[in-house]
Amino acid sequence: MLVALAANLVIAVAKAVGGFVAGSPALLSEAAHSVADSMNEVFLLAALRRSRRPADRKHPFGYGKERFFWSLLAAVGIFVMGGCFSFFQGVEALRIGAQEDLGGYVAGLIVLAVALLAEGGSLLRALHQVRGQGGLATGLRDPALRTVVAEDGTAVLGVTLAMTGMALHMVTGQVVWEACASLAIGALLVFVAYRLGREARDQLIGEAADPEASGRIRSLLRAQPEIDSVEALFTMKTGLDSTLVAARVDLVPGLDSERVEEVAVRIKRSIARTVPEARQIFLDVTDRPAREAAESPAATGERGGA
Repeated sequence: MLVALAANLVIAVAKAVGGFVAGSPALLSEAAHSVADSMNEVFLLAALRRSRRPADRKHPFGYGKERFFWSLLAAVGIFVMGGCFSFFQGVEALRIGAQEDLGGYVAGLIVLAVALLAEGGSLLRALHQVRGQGGLATGLRDPALRTVVAEDGTAVLGVTLAMTGMALHMVTGQVVWEACASLAIGALLVFVAYRLGREARDQLIGEAADPEASGRIRSLLRAQPEIDSVEALFTMKTGLDSTLVAARVDLVPGLDSERVEEVAVRIKRSIARTVPEARQIFLDVTDRPAREAAESPAATGERGGA
């Protein structure tokens, strides 16, 4: 990731210099895009380092959500530094126009061509990493990797738009093409920032485990002969590979306290084996009094619960 950060900084400087020399709004928009990407690389480095810290007294569930927090900041960076500045450049180009400089534009197109090769190579590496982590469904669960893929994909599209706008401006002499390219880059960045921000927000405020994992836990609980009903099941992702599980269950009548403890320990171990990401497991176990036994599902021959 340090190599990617250095490459983004070099590309950002090259785009900025080329944009100022040529007076190109599209190239300046891409320079802002690269600056945003560079800042996001810093955020993701912080996320990877800080999320690995072990749990302590102040944070008993660990620091796994650090990844979600820094990914949210990365989304804000894309929106503010990339999207808003690109919109500004597009509007300014439509308002006051731009004077094309053939030499400057040729140099700018060369810079963008080099950037396209670099961003394309980075995107291919990121997709290869996603494939190595189990494909899109599994690999993109990591907010850091998801942000990298989104950034690289957006960078390839953004550079393509900028090159197209600059080329059409040079051929037709109409700045509207380049202004539209800047506005399109801004719209693209705002959309990507919104999607990344929404996903990071959902994970940060407490997203439930995958329905498939929750279903396996519920099925396991219902299959236990000592459990009369599953009254409630709560799950929450506390990190990339860690989930909190809390269940409220009613036991069949007649179990003594020692037996209840044995059952609870066995169920927790079974859940941990069935769902490896379940790092914290809490059971609210109730042995209902005998007067309620006649109304229980066990007494009526029913199984299951909510």
